Amino acid sequence: MSTATSVPSTRDRVGDTARATLRGVGRGRLVSDALDRFRAADGFSHARALAFSFSLTLLPALITIVGLATALDQATFREVVRDVLVDLAPAAAGDVVTEALRQGRAGAHGANGGVALALGGCATLIAGTTAFGQLERGANRIYGVERDRSAVRKYCLAAALLLTAGLATVAAAVLLITGTTLGRAAGWGDAFSVLRWPVTIGLVTGTLALLFKLAPRRRQPEASWLVVGAAFSAVLWFALTGTLALIMEATERFGATYGPLAGTIAVLLWTLLSALAVLFGLALAAQLEAVRAGVNAPRVEREQNESGAR
Repeated sequence: MSTATSVPSTRDRVGDTARATLRGVGRGRLVSDALDRFRAADGFSHARALAFSFSLTLLPALITIVGLATALDQATFREVVRDVLVDLAPAAAGDVVTEALRQGRAGAHGANGGVALALGGCATLIAGTTAFGQLERGANRIYGVERDRSAVRKYCLAAALLLTAGLATVAAAVLLITGTTLGRAAGWGDAFSVLRWPVTIGLVTGTLALLFKLAPRRRQPEASWLVVGAAFSAVLWFALTGTLALIMEATERFGATYGPLAGTIAVLLWTLLSALAVLFGLALAAQLEAVRAGVNAPRVEREQNESGAR
């Protein structure tokens, strides 16, 4: 059960702006209160569940994409995907990605290649839908909403988010980290290396704002109130991903400690950090709207919990 205070809907309010509210509460105070709200909603547990669901989505998706390219005899596309994924993966995750690529090629060339690809696609869809369903659960608790949507509505929306926001987020990550590789493969030259930055930043922030608007079971405010949390979430995600990659490349102890499991551990760490970034940005957006509604306290006081229990 979440002990985060319920955030009243402010959709119908006019006359105030997110920038003015942010200036009034102060950036430091807002981040501190958002962290308190995140903890009150048991955000770390929801982040772990979301990370696990996303990791179950990632590898079947890679296998399916590469297998489909192999089955269609699209060698150039398959090589571009391989180069992009090797560049994109954190250092210790390279073995996991390489094995996924090999499995995708082998599955497509097998006697039952079509069946294997269909099963891989179904696994990706189911795992991804579950991941976005978990995102709704975490978002609701952060906003103090104790009940999710009905199962049908929840997972239909989750599937729609997977096919839109999920794919857009992955595309943005690929553009940012491997834009040079893609530009050369497509014949666009080095100009694409510069253009990818504004495109990626806008795509990530807009996609996260879409997730923040649709994931919680409540009437969300205007997009301008969600962009603050989405931008913070995007910056945090880029910073955590870059830091993780630098740590893995700078030290040999990681691979020596985990041995053949190093790649798996790296993928799990990356998905956990990504989930933390998304949910904490959502907590910041929720706390900003709570301040707008006059509910400054991020968590329900203990006395209120005890009286409610009685």
